[in-house]
Amino acid sequence: MAQFQEVSKQSSQHPKLAGLVLQYGTAGFRTSAKLLNHIMFRMGLLATLRSKKTKATIGVMVTASHNPEEDNGVKLIDPMGEMVTPTWEGYATQLANAEQDDLLNALKDIIEKEAVNMSQEANVFVGKDTRSSSASLSQAVLDGVSALGGHSKDYGLVTTPQLHYMVCSQNTQGKYGEATVDGYYRKLCQAFIQLIKNATNCTDDQKHLCVDGANGIGALKVLEMESHLKKELQISLFNDGSKGKLNHQCGADFVKVQQKPPTGIKINPGERCCSFDGDADRIVYYYTDSEGQFHLLDGDKIATVIVTFLKELITQAGLDLKVAVVQTAYANGSSTHYLEDTMKVIVRCTKTGVKHLHHVAQEFDVGVYFEANGHGTTLFSKAAEEKIQQLTEDPNANDERKRAALLLQNTINVINQTVGDAISDMLLIEAILAIKGMTVQQWDAIYTDLPNRQLKVKVSDRRVIDTTDAERRTLSPAGLQEAIDSLVKKHKLARSFVRPSGTEDVVRVYAEADTQESADALAHEVSLAVYRLAGGVGDEPKPLH
Repeated sequence: MAQFQEVSKQSSQHPKLAGLVLQYGTAGFRTSAKLLNHIMFRMGLLATLRSKKTKATIGVMVTASHNPEEDNGVKLIDPMGEMVTPTWEGYATQLANAEQDDLLNALKDIIEKEAVNMSQEANVFVGKDTRSSSASLSQAVLDGVSALGGHSKDYGLVTTPQLHYMVCSQNTQGKYGEATVDGYYRKLCQAFIQLIKNATNCTDDQKHLCVDGANGIGALKVLEMESHLKKELQISLFNDGSKGKLNHQCGADFVKVQQKPPTGIKINPGERCCSFDGDADRIVYYYTDSEGQFHLLDGDKIATVIVTFLKELITQAGLDLKVAVVQTAYANGSSTHYLEDTMKVIVRCTKTGVKHLHHVAQEFDVGVYFEANGHGTTLFSKAAEEKIQQLTEDPNANDERKRAALLLQNTINVINQTVGDAISDMLLIEAILAIKGMTVQQWDAIYTDLPNRQLKVKVSDRRVIDTTDAERRTLSPAGLQEAIDSLVKKHKLARSFVRPSGTEDVVRVYAEADTQESADALAHEVSLAVYRLAGGVGDEPKPLH
């Protein structure tokens, strides 16, 4: 077939390094940018096949999110803006690792297994982040699409969530939104402005927010969006990419892990700040108090303030909707207790990785999901959206119920339901704080986090660790879970779990307890158990103090 000749010809421009093996993980492919040219070309091929198979537009995003600048990566986006299905993740790995002269066979194998109709039209949307390697790598994706005769649309520099939004908008024929960057800003900002109208006596001081753009794509997009906000939110942007390095000592991951503000930023006491990550799909909030103490409001605190707001509105609207919060094992124990005992909402725990949380959130009328790292969003079922819509139009409904329904409707329009989105989450949180007349300190005081510590232990093979119960307990190696259980018993209000990294040969250790000293000690003791029982490499873990 002429198509395959074209693939052969173009693939020689994007040769694979012999013997290189990469795995399509939770975040797609991610490694040093130097190793990715052939992967990008092949993901262009795969996206074209996926588009033919689903008879829908597929997205390909070139980004390595919160990784260092010299890395890059790629992830595929399915028709409704969700992550690509597990079967096709397998095909991605298969295609990426086929040696150069075996590429056509690997391609034909996928076509055969999925019974892809090769005469079906294909459409692929491509986006990229601000890394210097992204331009040539996204071109390799476009080459892959054209080699199989697919049509592509290059959105250029966009955040990851913006590309998810474009794909969903395109495949819903504009019902979800208009598939342009401007359409994205208009939808979110108009809904935000409608929500803010319900915030009585909001001072300019309360409208001010400091945003750390991680020297990435999110910074550029916040600048583009500002005119749409009509001064209803006043943003001071730092780490805007004009001088610093992407994700270097800044961004959501740095702030969350280091438990301190981005380097070189002067924050006034009590000032509300937030940080995006490199591709703007994560957000965390923070402030420093009058003593100079740093306070982090992570994904758990974000989920809590969102679900509190939504639950109040659903009650006011008199709607019977099933509301749940989906967390991972990393969620702070205090947040889980508060949600279950005080808020009386359903809490579900699932494996780490947003695709797992997204899946569980879809089981409810309203599903709020956030990883502790600040990656998350809120999903509304079609039935829930219809009930809210009907109530806004019901001539017999009283004013209070109608007002609540309209607020819910605008809230739905501020949210990017396809994926975690730092910009959309920021607008939602700002609207909630304004409507509730809540300061960042009052939000922080909803519950107090248990002190915790995360560590990692290098091992020769991470696959020796096998987990169950949403990664909260280990099945192997023998004796490890018993060791963790007995260590946990030595501390108050303690828990600890370990899980293998999805990307490198390390085991991640999490511990929490009633004091920071206790949490640190427990994390170290569990690290030693992992090192001894799971094949640790290098020096044995040293105590933190």
